[in-house]
Amino acid sequence: MDDEPITFQRDRLSVSTDRRRLDLNAVLEMLRNTHWGGDLTPSILERAVANSLCFGLYEGPLQLGFARVVTDLATYGYLTDVVIVESRRGIGLGEWLVECVLAHPDLHRLRRLALLTRDAPDLYARFGFVEGSVELGYMELPGGGSATVRRRDSPSL
Repeated sequence: MDDEPITFQRDRLSVSTDRRRLDLNAVLEMLRNTHWGGDLTPSILERAVANSLCFGLYEGPLQLGFARVVTDLATYGYLTDVVIVESRRGIGLGEWLVECVLAHPDLHRLRRLALLTRDAPDLYARFGFVEGSVELGYMELPGGGSATVRRRDSPSL
């Protein structure tokens, strides 16, 4: 993704979109301790980071948090992988990280910024996120591009 890095500062803390600052080992460890990132591999994380707008939360050089937005930077974004290192949870770092994500100027023109959450709906509601429209049904293709693609009305392709 070709984006210009920006940094947000709060006292000794910073949030940066500079991928070169990311400690991918620390990010991988944080994500592996979540219910959604347990099977993440270094190569998958590297590819996800390369193709997303990434936000690292730091205290000096120490990586404390991570979030990313999968986006075309024009119409749609999907906020995902929002995580704070376990030892620093519960003190508002996740809230500030989301605040920084939403302050990013490239995301202001999107028609929609979506997310899926099981753990923190109240956090996202404070920023104006609402449950999706009933008229717009959420659908997914399990397995993504590796799934066997078949029209239901056709025996084979």
